[in-house]
Amino acid sequence: MTTSIRELRPDDPSDAESVVRVRRAALPFMITTPAALAHELATAHPAKRYRVLVAETGDGLVVGTAELGLAHQSPEPGQSFVNAYVHPAHRGLGAGSALLRAAEEYLAAEGAVETYAWVLDEPAHRAFAERRGYRPSRSAHFLRLDLAAGPLPELPAVLPAGVELHPASVFAADPRPLFEADAAVSADEPGDVPVLLDDYEDWLSSVWNEPTLDRELTRVVLVDGVVAAFCAARTDGATRYGSAMTGTLRAFRGRGLAKLAKTDSLRRARAAGFTEAFTGNDTGNGPMLAVNEWFGYEICATETRFARKQESGT
Repeated sequence: MTTSIRELRPDDPSDAESVVRVRRAALPFMITTPAALAHELATAHPAKRYRVLVAETGDGLVVGTAELGLAHQSPEPGQSFVNAYVHPAHRGLGAGSALLRAAEEYLAAEGAVETYAWVLDEPAHRAFAERRGYRPSRSAHFLRLDLAAGPLPELPAVLPAGVELHPASVFAADPRPLFEADAAVSADEPGDVPVLLDDYEDWLSSVWNEPTLDRELTRVVLVDGVVAAFCAARTDGATRYGSAMTGTLRAFRGRGLAKLAKTDSLRRARAAGFTEAFTGNDTGNGPMLAVNEWFGYEICATETRFARKQESGT
């Protein structure tokens, strides 16, 4: 099969739908929609140099896609990423290699010195990455919860003194407190590339206004009027719910506040008709893995992050 590589056509809704179809088939544990893809392309920070590539056959069938760019939020210059997906029915025919080659050429031209890629932790996927010079680093689990049938913990009948539970929508007029909480929690997240959230306007476009973020199902815990913990929720608008980030600020840890936020969010998601809940945790993040096991999540897949240094002259 001969495939050609091109950029996604941002003004063609059918192109976005084709990319989402491939992503859902290749990695069904992630929340993705055509609207979210279009939003990402339209609002990505210029410094991110974000691109979405597609691999299509001679008759116009999209069989693979890749997202790529620079990790502009990292204090380390030259860090980049590429995540390539090929529809399971069309693997082994060269689409993945062509996508990766085109992505690496683009990133090298943009000044990348190191490239990261998330790879399913399965023999064929790992071998593909290793043949192309990528080496494994940290891993992360995808976890799934059956919202339709699985039991959920009850909310406390009375909240502790000074504790309030609200939807993120109450911050619609001024979401900056949520930005500051997200930045503080993200700084503690394990990872190969440090993340520094210091651009409020970028956060507004990439997180707060992202189409899959559900501000009603995103629950925020206040302690004496201060944001202490939150559970950010994303949905596909149909049956699938995902936890984008659950965290507690350092000063409030050890009080069960993240569990409180997540319990409320999950119960509301089930009441709204969502039947599957997904989340992800670094394999070394024991506390959050324990929390999700307590909720009834089960590991359904594992990804490993592979890295490759750009060769001189490439």
